[in-house]
Amino acid sequence: MKKNYLVLVAILVLLCPQINAQNSLDHSVWDQILILNVSEDGKVNYEGVIKDSPLFYKYFRSLSENPPTENWSREEKLAYWINAYNSIAVKMIIDNYPVKDINELHDPWNQKFFRIKDKRYSLDDIEHKILRKFNEPRVHFLINCASFSSPKLMNRAYTAQNIEEAMEKCTRDFINDPMRNIITNQKINISQIFEWYKDDFNNGDVAAFINQYSDVKINKIPKDGYMTYNWSLNEK
Repeated sequence: MKKNYLVLVAILVLLCPQINAQNSLDHSVWDQILILNVSEDGKVNYEGVIKDSPLFYKYFRSLSENPPTENWSREEKLAYWINAYNSIAVKMIIDNYPVKDINELHDPWNQKFFRIKDKRYSLDDIEHKILRKFNEPRVHFLINCASFSSPKLMNRAYTAQNIEEAMEKCTRDFINDPMRNIITNQKINISQIFEWYKDDFNNGDVAAFINQYSDVKINKIPKDGYMTYNWSLNEK
């Protein structure tokens, strides 16, 4: 009886790595593509991604074939869907390259571009029906729609291990980036992201949310205090 028990334990030990591997997705291929083709300031070498397209499409297929399950942690699900959003935007650009603006494409936000089994998703589906449901406002600063005014595309893949640190860093960097937000004692001119998704930020108190990260503290946002969004391609 004891011998059989020890055999069972040994089998379970051997299976554990395989079971754990099925609980999340390996984002290392996406990580490699980003390291090679995205600069520190978030500019993308789309021609480089095209040259690396066999790797890119391999990763894109892996996203489609390995969706989150109930066993995945919150961090694993966040990393998956943010990487999915960003890679979909990149794929839309390289599939239609050269383009100067994602809005040149046909209905880029509602095009059902991503498939999991029999269900298809658009960028808007992922952003509004999945990511915003996490009630985590910082995700807005990790998703990138291939545009200059978007939060910059980080040159590393998101994982369960780095997602929390990345949300903090990317939120702070975005808010204090003078190309995307002007926050001084003399002038307040902030990204339209804060206008479009106002209710996501501290229940509509955008100034209070910004003050958690901004080097300069503000009292309120002027009615005319939002920058016009620049949809130009975030190309290197």
